[in-house]
Amino acid sequence: MRRLSMCAALAAALSSCLAAGTVRAQQAPLAIAAEPARPGDLYAAALLALGEGRLEEAAALLQRVLEREPRHAGAWLDLAISQCELGNAAEAERLFSSLEQRMAVPAGIEDVIARYRATGCGKAPVRRGGVWLLAATRGHDDNVNQGASDPRFTIGTGSTRTEYQLDPSSLPRADDFSQLAASWLRPLGEADGDVIVQAYTRRHDSVRAQDTASVLAAVEHTWKPFAWRLRGTAATGYVTLDGTLYQRQQQIQARLAPPAARLAPGVEFAAMANYSHVAYPTRPAYDGNTVEIGGIFGYRSEFGLTQATLTRLHDASAADRPGGDRKGWFGNLQWSGEVTSRLGLEAGLSHQMWQSSEIYSPNLIDKRRRQDTTTVRAAGQWLLRPHTSLVLEWRGTFNRENISLFQYNSRALQLSLRWDNF
Repeated sequence: MRRLSMCAALAAALSSCLAAGTVRAQQAPLAIAAEPARPGDLYAAALLALGEGRLEEAAALLQRVLEREPRHAGAWLDLAISQCELGNAAEAERLFSSLEQRMAVPAGIEDVIARYRATGCGKAPVRRGGVWLLAATRGHDDNVNQGASDPRFTIGTGSTRTEYQLDPSSLPRADDFSQLAASWLRPLGEADGDVIVQAYTRRHDSVRAQDTASVLAAVEHTWKPFAWRLRGTAATGYVTLDGTLYQRQQQIQARLAPPAARLAPGVEFAAMANYSHVAYPTRPAYDGNTVEIGGIFGYRSEFGLTQATLTRLHDASAADRPGGDRKGWFGNLQWSGEVTSRLGLEAGLSHQMWQSSEIYSPNLIDKRRRQDTTTVRAAGQWLLRPHTSLVLEWRGTFNRENISLFQYNSRALQLSLRWDNF
């Protein structure tokens, strides 16, 4: 199910129908209000409350909007969905039915309403009970070990240049795998904070040396200075490879977003800063500290959510890493939307570039390593029944480098059964 902040975009779609004269609304006198605030001001405040997860407050504001302006299409839809998210199934159904009777609802929004109805609106509010997800996956990867694309590589300079043939174990190896993943989020009391725990384990049928497992724990807190939203996150994580601790990571992140009322309908934006320390117990020369600064832009409409991320990267070597410090960029573009009340689609494209500051290995590999990695992803999610869905996902990773030893391509197809919040 989409997050509740999608309502702003759906409201915009319904409002356009009102402007075009396609709404079959019954005329009703506006109630005399005691407060001086205009309906538009109340609606903006309601959208801000929705975006921040304050469902009860948003519902109260939306009710006041409808008392003043009974033909406000967006308020009808937002109020119905907020009641559904709060678990008030009877009230949500009454509002959905009233919306359909009063207005010529576009097909895309009919699908959204049907999807909410399919859940039964019986889920407890996220801010009160927390959320969790469990996924069991079976898949195939044509390069589980990130084997080099070119079996030949050359080292040395001038007359000492020598070409070698890679051992078969360093070439791409295909394998099937099984994976189990779980995540859990719970609010920290009545404060604007959450605790998050995620874990997964992946086991290969044949290439057992590539078996991995990880666990991550994080704490988030949100502040609202002058109606802006500042979200801080602190996280720590551990990854094992072939049963041995491979990586430790500590991370802190801050996101700052302006008030929703200051942005155009459906538009989301946040500035982001991130600092992380990564340590490799078995390969300490690759330890590093990475700083990431950038922004996230999103747009919600009846066609789904489109989100773009662009960040500047700097990775300072904590030891004597080959190539020294690195600088680079990361960009990501993704889309998610609902085709029907039961079928949702996702697509994503990301690219990351790293450029080392020093020669990778003097007299052996006399190049400053440049790494360009592109990842393409597509997925479809089918809702089998409330809280249970089937997800088919394809992912392709294409790593282009100026050192052929590290170039690789990987394509994976996987099918997951997911359960959430029941």
